[in-house]
Amino acid sequence: MSSLEPWLRGTEIDIPGVSRAVLHALQLAEEDLHKWCGNLSDSKLNARPGGAPPVVFHIRHISRSLDRLLTYAEGRSLDAEQIARLETELDGGATRDELFSELSAALADASLRVRALAGENLEEARFVGKKRLPTTLAGLLVHVADHTQRHVGQAITTARLVHFVENP
Repeated sequence: MSSLEPWLRGTEIDIPGVSRAVLHALQLAEEDLHKWCGNLSDSKLNARPGGAPPVVFHIRHISRSLDRLLTYAEGRSLDAEQIARLETELDGGATRDELFSELSAALADASLRVRALAGENLEEARFVGKKRLPTTLAGLLVHVADHTQRHVGQAITTARLVHFVENP
């Protein structure tokens, strides 16, 4: 892992700027989650300090929301499996190996999907959810990046809280 953040490494230059920024955000998410949460035990990943959602929730939510958001970006609606997986994001009992395996697969899939969307018209209309809330392809791609990073921060903060509670 480079000491430079992905956006400063001169990578993904074959991709237009918005999609490149999304790819860099996903790469940074993976690096940060492995750095700050990758060595947590299964019990620490599932801990809920002060009743907060556990690290496992944030990592699962990142993985599964990427799929949902990119489905909307592709102009499609969610299917029953995606909705069912949404309802299990807060379930406990995940192991580190299964959690990070799901994350790696989701990030790899998301990267391929973002690349596939890179040549599309960013101003093209898209719709989100059952209410078909209006946005654009650009709006969804930018949200993929900022939503992912928001939950990375929450996962890291929760991981640090879990560590602090056990090692004041």
